[in-house]
Amino acid sequence: MDRRIVILSGLAALAASRAMADAPPGPAAEPMPPPPPPPSGPPPSGYAEDEIVHKVSDFMGVTAEAAGGVVEKTFKEKGRPTGYIAGEEGSGAFIGGLRYGKGLLYMKGRPPEVVYWQGPSIGFDWGGNGSRVFVLCYNLYYPDAIYRRFPGVDGSAYFIGGMGVNYQKADTITLAPIRAGLGLRLGANVGYLSYSRRRNIIPF
Repeated sequence: MDRRIVILSGLAALAASRAMADAPPGPAAEPMPPPPPPPSGPPPSGYAEDEIVHKVSDFMGVTAEAAGGVVEKTFKEKGRPTGYIAGEEGSGAFIGGLRYGKGLLYMKGRPPEVVYWQGPSIGFDWGGNGSRVFVLCYNLYYPDAIYRRFPGVDGSAYFIGGMGVNYQKADTITLAPIRAGLGLRLGANVGYLSYSRRRNIIPF
């Protein structure tokens, strides 16, 4: 009796295994959706006008009204800057001139980075000075993009409330250095500034 039960149990197990083998396959599991592509284009970060006015006022040691006049005009022409440089520079000229500077580049979401600049100029220009400089950076989305030569834009200089601004441009990046007081030299000049990671004594 026990032997029959064992035989019947074995036959039942064999029949069940064959039924499972002959059954049609079930629906395949749906594949996981691919991850979304990384965002393209530059990040939409920038500095508001009030924020820049306070930073220029504090760093340059001028009133908010004086800083507001020159910053307002720059914002109207260029919009929100994506970064700025706060630094110091020295320059001198007699027909031909030289300018050297050093500062910190600030961009939202990134640590400050040391930047040097140097360059020649030529024109109806004379005198010497040392001053603080606040440079507004437009269309600069990565710090490495600033390390190049920026020629001055002809006719871009203007003066408001004892502060002077001129534009420098390379490709799509525009820099707007703001200088005040002793930073304003008599005369006019054309030239370029080369921004670098290290100090270069020879500015060419």
